Amino acid sequence: MSLRRAVNGSAIKRKVIPSPDLPSKKPKNDVTPYRESPKEEEYGIVKREFYPPEMTNARCHQYNNNELPRPIELLEAAQEDTKVARENIPVKDAVIHWYKCDLRTMDNKSLHLAYEKAKSKGVPLICMYIVSPQDFQAHITSPARVDFILRNLTILKEDLAGLDIPLHVETIEKRKTIPDKIIEWCEKWGASHIYANVEYEVDELRREAMMTRKCLEKGISLTVVPDTCVVAPGELSSQQGRQYAVYSPWFRAWVAYLHLHPHQLDPYERPGQNPSSAREKFKDIFDSKIPDAPENKKLSDEEKKRFHSMWPAGEQEAHARLALFIDQKIGKYKDSRNFPAANGTACTSVHFASGTLAARTAIRCARDANSTKQLDKGNLSIVSWISEVAWRDFYKHVLAHWPYVCMNKPFKPEYTNIAWEYSAPLFRAWTSGHTGYPIVDAAMRQLNTTGYMHNRCRMITASFLAKHLLLDWRQGEIYFMEHLIDGDFASNNGGWGFSASTGVDPQPYFRIFNPLLQSEKFDAQGEYIRKWVPELRDVGGKAVHDPYGRGAGTVAEREGYPRMVVEHRFARERCLQRYKAGLGRATA
Repeated sequence: MSLRRAVNGSAIKRKVIPSPDLPSKKPKNDVTPYRESPKEEEYGIVKREFYPPEMTNARCHQYNNNELPRPIELLEAAQEDTKVARENIPVKDAVIHWYKCDLRTMDNKSLHLAYEKAKSKGVPLICMYIVSPQDFQAHITSPARVDFILRNLTILKEDLAGLDIPLHVETIEKRKTIPDKIIEWCEKWGASHIYANVEYEVDELRREAMMTRKCLEKGISLTVVPDTCVVAPGELSSQQGRQYAVYSPWFRAWVAYLHLHPHQLDPYERPGQNPSSAREKFKDIFDSKIPDAPENKKLSDEEKKRFHSMWPAGEQEAHARLALFIDQKIGKYKDSRNFPAANGTACTSVHFASGTLAARTAIRCARDANSTKQLDKGNLSIVSWISEVAWRDFYKHVLAHWPYVCMNKPFKPEYTNIAWEYSAPLFRAWTSGHTGYPIVDAAMRQLNTTGYMHNRCRMITASFLAKHLLLDWRQGEIYFMEHLIDGDFASNNGGWGFSASTGVDPQPYFRIFNPLLQSEKFDAQGEYIRKWVPELRDVGGKAVHDPYGRGAGTVAEREGYPRMVVEHRFARERCLQRYKAGLGRATA
């Protein structure tokens, strides 16, 4: 990892600042950290049980001007400052790998390093995972995703047991007690070394920065390594030494970096067999069961059956899905990826989000299926898919460098001044798939039923909420996270920022999707609409895209399908006026 790297490539001046978990009593540098946020709190955008009020734009600019250390810089500094001391800590009776969003045994950097450390001293490797109800709630992890995580842990526990490696999974109700609990386990198991992969969300970065130093005080080394991204945040910068905020030049730099460092795509070996004594020594861990989902994240029996059928768990399933895609679909991906009825995508996002599949593995397999080792050459469909997977890296790089996007702020702070609407009936129409726009309604019903939505439809529905309904885009962002089985904060936030024109590298605010044109272009025969909107299954031809406007109103009304909640032309003009007013512009 790059250490203490600032936007211009120089070292930042580290300073002691109050914990951002609570508002400061006295503003630093005459900048008020937080502003009143009654609407945001009323509609659940700012979760005050865990976080302070909404951050001010001025504080966002402090991050942009390198006046505040970013959480990633705090972690990097903690790791660098303690490196020598941690390296001098002798290995005791065991080494620990801390599982988080990396639920796999194959191609897992931290797991590999932990196993090699344990093997070098002839001691057992122990793995652990913490079920944290408060983190699930604070991070808006959907019940479907929690269930998927627990199912993966069940399979992972069996896979590790085959190697005589124990996996300890425990529910910790209060997330603030997690550091002390981990230290307690280290003392119980006689472990003096913990390895973990980096998570780039703000809470996790701050926690691991604090834990690095706290563990050291107890004679424990916590080593946190980059693995989630193919190329770690901080490794890419423009010729001016700045972090990229536009995808195209970032992707060119990402490709060039991997061409210059091809070993970055090499796999990490799966751990080998633990000493046989581990079976008896940690019998209680081997005999333990995976906990149930927290009460606030439980699925009904019907939902469990549905999701288990649609989304089988385990890294073997992830690799099988990837292999099937590369073998049968990737060659046509460029031409089929935008059509939700075509089933032309890999549907591996659920495995990327839970870490049952490493992005590095996916890129390597796609590259090896190509006619060249160059990531931007050869089969254009393979290049296109690699580029789509790379977006996940891009958004995590953004999250690491502009951490306030993780704090309810848009990437462009000035967009905070747009006056959003907060209409419960309109939001309910959108969430339930009853807006009168068939393509929007089909997509929302797919999400509600499967925990998944095709990417083209994510853009259509997000644009519709923000620009047609003028509802606060953050409400939609939260709703997606509450329902997506592949919910990933960075990617979800980046997608919503793009569609609402508030994020990094967005579509211009004056570009407003026409849902009817999107529907006709990407679901020309209406297959997707008819699958998810049964009220329109008897509507023939192009009328399925706009039943009331194309002579099929009688059928639509009889079947209970609603009329449009807002007319496109009116919505477009209102949106342009509202954005211009919020940005202080007389014209586009």
